[in-house]
Amino acid sequence: MTDKKAYLGCDIFDGHTMHHDAALLIEENAIAQITPEKSITSDYELFVMDGGLIAPGLIDLQVNGGGGILLNDEPTLSGIKKICDAHLKLGTTSILPTLITDTPEITKRAIEAGTEATEKSIDGFLGLHLEGPHLAGAKKGAHSENHIRPMTDLDVQMLCEARINLPSLMVTLAPETVSDAYIKALDNAGVIVSLGHTQTSAVRAKEAFAAGAKCATHLFNAMSGLTHREPGLVGAVLTTPDIYAGLIADGLHVEADVINIALRAKPETTNLFLVSDAMSPAGTDITEFQLNQRRVLRQSNKLTLEDGTLAGADLDLVSAIRFIVENTDLTLESAIKMATAYPAQCLGLEQELGLLRPGVSANFIHLDTGNQLTGVWRSGTKL
Repeated sequence: MTDKKAYLGCDIFDGHTMHHDAALLIEENAIAQITPEKSITSDYELFVMDGGLIAPGLIDLQVNGGGGILLNDEPTLSGIKKICDAHLKLGTTSILPTLITDTPEITKRAIEAGTEATEKSIDGFLGLHLEGPHLAGAKKGAHSENHIRPMTDLDVQMLCEARINLPSLMVTLAPETVSDAYIKALDNAGVIVSLGHTQTSAVRAKEAFAAGAKCATHLFNAMSGLTHREPGLVGAVLTTPDIYAGLIADGLHVEADVINIALRAKPETTNLFLVSDAMSPAGTDITEFQLNQRRVLRQSNKLTLEDGTLAGADLDLVSAIRFIVENTDLTLESAIKMATAYPAQCLGLEQELGLLRPGVSANFIHLDTGNQLTGVWRSGTKL
């Protein structure tokens, strides 16, 4: 058995360019190169795929849970590992486990667990996404209004200190409840400030962007919409070129025609990335779970509270890619970039993740001709 492997018999998308009649060469768990099939030397073990496509491992910046648990319920090292492992099997090799609005104690425990996961180099762990608790109550969605509260000096200090010990930290907040001084402080500390669960005006949103916010959380959902006299956060995002935004592409959270409008408003699409907003059922067959002592039902690929409020998504990124390909004018390559290159760019990790180039860890997936997931490799090892 050799540690030099060659994968061939399919197209290879390296994150930027599509390669035909080529082979992906792996050495010591890292990408060696992509080379013409005829150039493979005899010291490589051959793995011949049955058509389809090899692509970089997927990246998800909003993952509330998976494998039967929520980060809110298990804000521990074990909980983070379970969630990372669940999404790895779904083709997502790198994630930001996401904590939904909760108590200060749960937030503290999640940050401590994230610090431990960083120290122990948990596979797939990129850092944390804290979605709340500094949100607008009127746009709370499935977040518990009992835990939504204003940001304080102590909160800012805690978040800035947390960022020191985490590879990435994203914080979703409502700009009408958080000052520009706080946003600037977070940005200066390396925290990615994302606007969401907000009724903000477009003017206020653009002030927050100028102060350092660089992203919007699940575009169109739980935010002020685009109208003819008030563009809201949606309008501010679509008219500000360098602002990133996550998108839940399941046809339930955002209708296909609306996704097409967003893609045309940002034609290069480099700032729109796919997120799953996945909850505990991801990777399991469970049909219900608890969220802050409230029952959430899983029916027809939809997660809702008992009153019908959407409560996260029953989605994985491969399915989101398929939805984009089937319902928009984007190519498969462009759809894959929305789940690889663009989230990597949002984190400033575009040289390390979301691509297949010499020297990077061999994290990749294989999709068949129907864009169904058939294999996942992490550090050169197939699951």
